[in-house]
Amino acid sequence: MIKYNGINHLAMATDDMDRTIMFWRDLLGMRLVAGLGKPGARHYFFEISTTDLIAFFEWPEVERVPEKDHGYPVKGPFIFDHVSFGVETQDNLWELKDKLEAADFWVSEVVNHGFIYSIYAFDPNGIPIEFSWNISDVDIRKDPVMVDRVPSDITFEGPEPRPGRWPEVKAPTPVQDRQIYPGQGYDLIEKKNKWQ
Repeated sequence: MIKYNGINHLAMATDDMDRTIMFWRDLLGMRLVAGLGKPGARHYFFEISTTDLIAFFEWPEVERVPEKDHGYPVKGPFIFDHVSFGVETQDNLWELKDKLEAADFWVSEVVNHGFIYSIYAFDPNGIPIEFSWNISDVDIRKDPVMVDRVPSDITFEGPEPRPGRWPEVKAPTPVQDRQIYPGQGYDLIEKKNKWQ
């Protein structure tokens, strides 16, 4: 069975990388760990945790989407509602709230969702973000819960993956045929580090 170790990276877009760096690195405290790019197309990575990153493409002509309330239903084409970042302590949540307010960013009150406490905000690109602290005695990963009033038949099958629903792999790629091609990120090991 495949074992996942987190979100390798979320890829977002900005028209102003400098403003994005000042928010994510300097205000939120996420290290800027990699930068790729050329005129008109930069790609920078910020460290959320030891296994998780958030990345931004800088495209000068990208336009911000209109802000919408987190979790509020919409109509028409849509792909993303918000991203929630976990924090280690309840104090971290209050520290972030204070930092965002001091920097004149809108931030919600602290909301108790029963299993997490959360605050909501928007980054300078209009990306809806949430910060969440896990309530210590409620662990939905350990003890899954379903309280949907009208769950589908598929939902009633339970929380665990159901083998046999999709075709089985009949011809796995042989080791000798596994080709790996260099991508833009290869520059991180090939080119001179401008911070050194």
